[in-house]
Amino acid sequence: MDAATSPETSAAPDAAGKPAETPPPRRRRHYLRNTVLIVLFAVFAIWLILFITKGRFLKGPFESIASSSAGRSVKVGGDFQLYFAPLRIKFLAEQIDVKNPQWAGRASLLTAKKIEARIAPLSLLFGRKHAYTVELVDFDADFEWDKAHKRNTWTFGDGSGGEAFQMPRIDRADVKGTRIRYLDPRMPLLANLNVEPIVAKDTQIGQAVQLKGDGRFRTTPFRLTASLLSPDATASGGENKLTARAWAANGVIDVSGTLPSLTEYEGVPLKVRARGKDLSELLEVIDVAIPRTRRYDLRAQLVNEDQDYRFTDLTGTFGQSDLAGKFTIKNDERLRLDANLTTRRLDIIDAAPFIGYNPDIVASKGAVAAASATGNAGERVLPDAELPVAMMQRFDAGLDWKIAVVRSRNVPVSNISLKLALERGRLALSPLTFTMARGDVASDFIFNTRQRPSAISYDIRLKSTPMGRLLAGYGVADSGTTGTIHGRIKLDGRGDTIHDSLASSSGRIAFVMPQGTLWTQNAQLAELDLGTFVYKMFQGKLKKPIEINCGLLAFTVRNGIAATDPILIDTSKNVITGNGGFSFGTEAVDLAFRGDGKKFSLFSGQSPVGIGGHFASPKLNVISPQLVGRAGIGLGLAAVASPVAGLLAFVDVGDAKSAACGPVLAGARATAQRTTKGKPRDDVGKGRVKKID
Repeated sequence: MDAATSPETSAAPDAAGKPAETPPPRRRRHYLRNTVLIVLFAVFAIWLILFITKGRFLKGPFESIASSSAGRSVKVGGDFQLYFAPLRIKFLAEQIDVKNPQWAGRASLLTAKKIEARIAPLSLLFGRKHAYTVELVDFDADFEWDKAHKRNTWTFGDGSGGEAFQMPRIDRADVKGTRIRYLDPRMPLLANLNVEPIVAKDTQIGQAVQLKGDGRFRTTPFRLTASLLSPDATASGGENKLTARAWAANGVIDVSGTLPSLTEYEGVPLKVRARGKDLSELLEVIDVAIPRTRRYDLRAQLVNEDQDYRFTDLTGTFGQSDLAGKFTIKNDERLRLDANLTTRRLDIIDAAPFIGYNPDIVASKGAVAAASATGNAGERVLPDAELPVAMMQRFDAGLDWKIAVVRSRNVPVSNISLKLALERGRLALSPLTFTMARGDVASDFIFNTRQRPSAISYDIRLKSTPMGRLLAGYGVADSGTTGTIHGRIKLDGRGDTIHDSLASSSGRIAFVMPQGTLWTQNAQLAELDLGTFVYKMFQGKLKKPIEINCGLLAFTVRNGIAATDPILIDTSKNVITGNGGFSFGTEAVDLAFRGDGKKFSLFSGQSPVGIGGHFASPKLNVISPQLVGRAGIGLGLAAVASPVAGLLAFVDVGDAKSAACGPVLAGARATAQRTTKGKPRDDVGKGRVKKID
């Protein structure tokens, strides 16, 4: 093969039929190298021109392109620079004015005397925008959503949608006279913030940005201050220390932590402390309803991720009680609060808000005054504070709360376990369990505000409990008392307050006393055995306990009126019965207890002992009208006959019929009660009572 036909020199013919020449490999490499050099030279030339001119000649194109892309006017009234220095983009604009869309409340999105920044070039194309340094002078920004929460002022383009605001990552900032306004009519939230630079005293810290402002969240005004300490060498592993304080809803909130950059806080653990007068006022700001509290002081660690705010390592106090645990606030389609809490010691006064009482009033003036403060007329104890129906329907919640001990003067309560579930206005406290005087109580409470008025259900179950411990604060001696009691309260009513729901309720209340003993100063008061009663009054205790065979204290409730059904207690010496009832509506009490002896006895009254008055101020009528009448008869007999004859009026012939304990221990109604001989009882009523005023 000769040189003319070799592969290195042969080529396809051209259009004229002549073979075209192909450049040798060396020449092709030269072309590629020269092309690269030309491109690099051109880039360098552009860079050099921009560097020398600072890109000032791009001011007009920048305004035109920015205005077209943003769909609004963008003007730079002063100096303008845009170039690489050397590999970071240098941007400078003086007297800049970026207009707002026409629907906004203010004319300009932002105005500034000066904006200067060093920007990472690739961040403009990929990922989150990153600025190494930013300097702002007399910067005013207006960030606003429309009423439908579909458009906002900072989303550029055709305005068909609004994206969530994402702060660029800023390593260091120098701000002078910066003002920011943020408005969201849907929440609603209005914030006016002023940012001013300060110089930190710590020589290891370069500059700090201090922020002050005020505003309104929903209907709650607030004010705040914050300092963000920016060190000189963030890129080499420095830290940005944040300290902030806000005042709102009679409380103070402190936030502190370390940020990876000046504006990067998501996923960063922050220390939070909140203290104030009433925690319910603070949570009400975000439409979360909890019972009222006394003064609180709580600390926790906060981490924000997207729409979730997680509070962990919670510790602190409210009133005289302690609190620990964790909780999460989620703000998706519906606001939701989930909490897992523990309390070592709960003061009984701090528990008052759970039934609608103001704990401060309970502590200073007592329960009756606290009940009156809820809207009750007169002296009542059932609270008339309305359920926060509207708020309960705006958020959901879940709570698991363990309480070790309750400080209580009269009734020892411990080991409380409360589970709460709130879903679209239906609140369930189920189960709520606790130990009371060595007895266990299990209960379920349902507050269904979806129905109007609210449908409220009460179900309280008391397991076998020693009466000595249960009633120790009311004169019953623990030593010598072996009697126990168990029972259940099951009521259903309608109303938006505890008082209204109970005033309309129907159901049954029943407490059973199996065989045992009871020792107390006034245990035989209903029997009215005068000799024993006088001895108890002066000696303070009985010689021996009362022996109880069985007992039942039961009421049938219809439309808020509770009637005895029955009250029947069988002791070794007497049979005690009760009649009457009480009203949840008026809180009036009208009960009469009668004790009949099983054996012949002198000085035995046989007359009812009445309990009247109201829940707040019950009255014990030891000397009943019947007894007064019998005393008159006795005095008359003594006058016309002899003193011995006068005693006949107080003679108990001992004809009391012993109770069959089967129906008693079963909690049966009055119609099912029998004597030990199987005959129906005619001394326990029919489970009905007239209206009690």
